[in-house]
Amino acid sequence: MALKPNQASVDSITLFVALLSSCIVIGHLLEKNRWFNESITALAIGLCTGIIILFTTEGRSSHILVFDEELFFIYLLPPIIFNAGFQVKKKQFFRNFVMIILFGAVGTLISFVIVSIGTMQLFKKLDIGFLDIGDYLALGAIFSATDSVCTLQVLNQDETPLLYSVVFGEGVVNDATSIVLFNAIQKFDLSHITPSIFMEFMGNFLYFFITSTLLGVGVGLISAYIIKKLYMGRHSTDREVALMILMAYLSYMMAELFSLSSILTVFFCGIVMSHYTWHNVTESSRITTKHAFATLSFISEIFIFLYVGMDALDIEKWKAVSKSPGTSAGVSSILLGLVLVGRAASVFPLSFISNLFKRSESDKFTLKQQVTIWWAGLMRGSVSVALAYNQFTRSGHTQLRGNAIMITSTITVVLFSTVVFGLLTKPLIRLLLPSKNLSSTASSESLDPFPPKPMTDLPLANGQTADAEGGRDNIPRPTSLRMLLATPANTVHYYWRKFDDSVMRPMFGGRGFAPIVPGSPTEPLLH
Repeated sequence: MALKPNQASVDSITLFVALLSSCIVIGHLLEKNRWFNESITALAIGLCTGIIILFTTEGRSSHILVFDEELFFIYLLPPIIFNAGFQVKKKQFFRNFVMIILFGAVGTLISFVIVSIGTMQLFKKLDIGFLDIGDYLALGAIFSATDSVCTLQVLNQDETPLLYSVVFGEGVVNDATSIVLFNAIQKFDLSHITPSIFMEFMGNFLYFFITSTLLGVGVGLISAYIIKKLYMGRHSTDREVALMILMAYLSYMMAELFSLSSILTVFFCGIVMSHYTWHNVTESSRITTKHAFATLSFISEIFIFLYVGMDALDIEKWKAVSKSPGTSAGVSSILLGLVLVGRAASVFPLSFISNLFKRSESDKFTLKQQVTIWWAGLMRGSVSVALAYNQFTRSGHTQLRGNAIMITSTITVVLFSTVVFGLLTKPLIRLLLPSKNLSSTASSESLDPFPPKPMTDLPLANGQTADAEGGRDNIPRPTSLRMLLATPANTVHYYWRKFDDSVMRPMFGGRGFAPIVPGSPTEPLLH
C-alpha cells in the first residue's frame, strides 16, 4: 500500500493555496484603490483567517503553518530579491549608488545604534524579564531592517524613478546590512567590547559586503558566458531558462554556504544577469524568464504577508503576555517611536550631507523628497519578523514571557507600520509629489525594464554605442581631471561604457553582442 501524506499537512497546504489565490483575486479587484495594495490585502486576509481558525479550534491555534526560518530565508526571500535586481533600471540605480550605500549602510548603522541604546535605556523601566546586551543589539538590527517588499509596492518605478531607485536600492542594502549585523552579533561575544573586538567586527562587516557582491557578479558572469558559448536556445529553450533560474538560485545558496550576505549576492547576480545573460537567450526565453522571475517574486511576497497576518493572532504567544498587556503595549510603543526617530536621524542628516556635494540643484533632494524617503522607510516587515523569531524562539515556539513580549511586539510594530504607514504612503506621495512635479527622468525611462530596441542595441558606425537603458550615449568625452571632478558620475559611466563595449560584452554577451546563430535574438537583424 502506498504511503499517504500527512492529512493535516495536506489540509494546511490546500487552505493556504486557496488563500493565496483569493489574495490575488481580491488584490486585482482593489488594484485601482488609492489606499490598498497586495501587502495590506494579504495581511487583512491573514488576520481574518486567523480569527476564523482561532474560533474553529476553540482558541487552541490561529495559524495553519508554524513559522520556519528556513522556509523564509531559503525559499521565499531569494526570488523576491533576485527579481528586484533583475528588473531594476540600472542607470538610475548606479547613478544614485553613492546615495544608496550612504542610506543603506551608514543609515542602517545610525538606526541600529539609536534603537539599541534606546531599548537598553527605556526597557529597564518596564518589567519584561531578563535581556542581555546581545538581545538589545539584536533588537537594533531587527528594527533597522526596512521592508523593501512594502516599499516596492508603494513607490512606482516609472512615476518616481529617482525616489524609487534610492528607496529600493537602500532597502536591499539595508536588509543585507541588518542581517550581516545580526549574524555578527550572534558570532561575537559583545558582553565585553574592546577596541580589537570592534575592529574585528567592522572588518568582518566590510568583508561580507565586498565578497558577497563579488560572488553575485561572478555567478552572473559565469551564467552569461556559458549561455553565450553553448547557446542552448538553438536546441532547447527549456534548458537555457532552467539554467538561468538555477544559476540565480545557486548564487544565493553559495552565499549561504560561505556564510556571506545572500541578499547582496543574489541582488547583484540579478543585475548582472539582466545586463548580460538575458540578452544571450532566445526571444521566447526572454519573455519566459522575465515573467517567471516576476511571478515567483509576487507569490513569495503574498505568502509572507499572508502568514504574518495569521501569526499575529498566535494564541501561544499572547497567553504569555496576557497578564501584562500594558507592558506589551509599552514595548511596542517604544519600539515604534525608536523606529521613527532612528529613521529620521539617518535620512535627514545624510540627505543634507549628500546635497552639500551636489552642484546641480536638480540632483539635490528637496525637503518633500526627504520626507517621502523617510516615510517610505518606516515600514517593517518579513525580515524583522524572521530575525525576531531567530533571536527569541526555538523552532517557532516560545514559552518565556520576555521572549514572547519581544515576538508579539515585533508583530505589532510590523502590522501597524505596514497597514497604517502603507495606507497613508500613496496619498502622501500624491500630496508631496503631484504628477506635474515628478522627476523629469520618468519620461526618459522606458516603461518596460527591457524595451525591445534591436537596431540601436548594436554598435554604431562611428564607434559609439546605444545606451543600455535606451537612447544614445550623449555623455561628452572627458578631457581633463577637472571634468572628472565636476561630473564624476557621468565620467565614470563613460569609461565604464567603453570598457563594457570593448571587453565585457564581446566576452559575456549583452545588447548587440549576442551570438548570431540560427534561432538567436540577433538572427532577424541579419535580414
